[in-house]
Amino acid sequence: MNIHIQNGRLVDPASHTDQLADVFIANGKIVGTGGTAPQGFKAEKVLNATGCIICPGLIDLSARLREPGFEYKATLESEMAAAAAGGVTRLACPPDTDPVLDEPGLVEMLTHRARLPAFAHVHPVGALTVQLAGKQLTEMAELHEAGCVAFGHANQAIVDTQVLLRAMQYAATFDFPVWLQAQDPFLAQSGVAHEGEIAARLGLTGIPVAAETIALATLLQLARETGVRLHVTRISSAAGVDMIVAARAAGIPVTCDTAVHYLHLCDHDIGFFNPHARLDPPLRTQRDRDALRTGLASGAITALCSDHTPVDDDGKQRPFGEAEVGATGLELLLPLTLKWANEMKLPLLTALARITIDPARIMGVDVGRITPGLAADICVFDPSASFQVSRNHLKSQGKNTPFLGLELPGRVRYTLIDGYIAYAHDQTD
Repeated sequence: MNIHIQNGRLVDPASHTDQLADVFIANGKIVGTGGTAPQGFKAEKVLNATGCIICPGLIDLSARLREPGFEYKATLESEMAAAAAGGVTRLACPPDTDPVLDEPGLVEMLTHRARLPAFAHVHPVGALTVQLAGKQLTEMAELHEAGCVAFGHANQAIVDTQVLLRAMQYAATFDFPVWLQAQDPFLAQSGVAHEGEIAARLGLTGIPVAAETIALATLLQLARETGVRLHVTRISSAAGVDMIVAARAAGIPVTCDTAVHYLHLCDHDIGFFNPHARLDPPLRTQRDRDALRTGLASGAITALCSDHTPVDDDGKQRPFGEAEVGATGLELLLPLTLKWANEMKLPLLTALARITIDPARIMGVDVGRITPGLAADICVFDPSASFQVSRNHLKSQGKNTPFLGLELPGRVRYTLIDGYIAYAHDQTD
């Protein structure tokens, strides 16, 4: 279908474009931008973007779809509806499914199921070790051929550093990226909140910042030794950001991301044992939160993700220490990014870069740009429209988020995936 998106403000961080412009789409591809349609172009559908931003579709580096294995928490259909409603057109899926994404057939099955017109593009992250057990390396080359863009261990640490070294050496040989969370499993053992005043007052077992920095030091040193392309996921502390900056200055090829909830919340937001604030890694201090906000603005933190983790009510509505970790985030990635940018007084180009072109580069996929010839993965949103986060509003099957009841800026009007209108606000809400 030929689609004409008209009267919008085109913001494309990859080309530093921020201007009034139309976008023309044919056969799922972008065929032109500007004020004049390409020669011979005739629109079959016109989308009015007056007062709206036209930007590349959002790219999320961590979104659990809960399939296969955890369909009682969420289904592929429900989470893809959430992605489209949030303007997310491409996402990376961690390997901690059931069964674990450690065999090519499982990866192919997931990507095949996701090949529907209204579904975001799914890029699996393959398991570094069989069953995520930290003992035997997976066949990374075969997993890569099946569609894995990187290899990781989800929220689970590889305790045996000999295995971790061999995994990084193998990945470096084929230039496969390795995505790992920095958290020492022994220092984090039994912990449910940041180790500090709040945890002590509430009687909760704490996880110290050292759990992140000690694990991060190991990852960075092994990256230096092997030359692997290391991406550190969900940095949560000021000390962690400082270590990443120093490592980069020393020539270690490392990138990192943080999750959007860490930009707005700290350990005080646990409140009276709010299970929605049970996250991994835990919410840390106000100082850590402010360092993450500043680090993301400066580029010290390379990208922002939702860390979308839908949890059913049975898993979440429990005492804080027993509640399952995680929060839904696909539909809140854009508004929470806009909220952060507004509060930091950042240009829209900078803010949108962290959820479009920057994660695209980490993922190693030539997307995240509005350029003729590329797939028409586009988000159109109204920055002046706000909405209140509610269980009814969320399309994800997981209604768990610490932002319930909050008024947030930015309303997605249209999401296009390969030129297909996957979401239209004026038709569905």
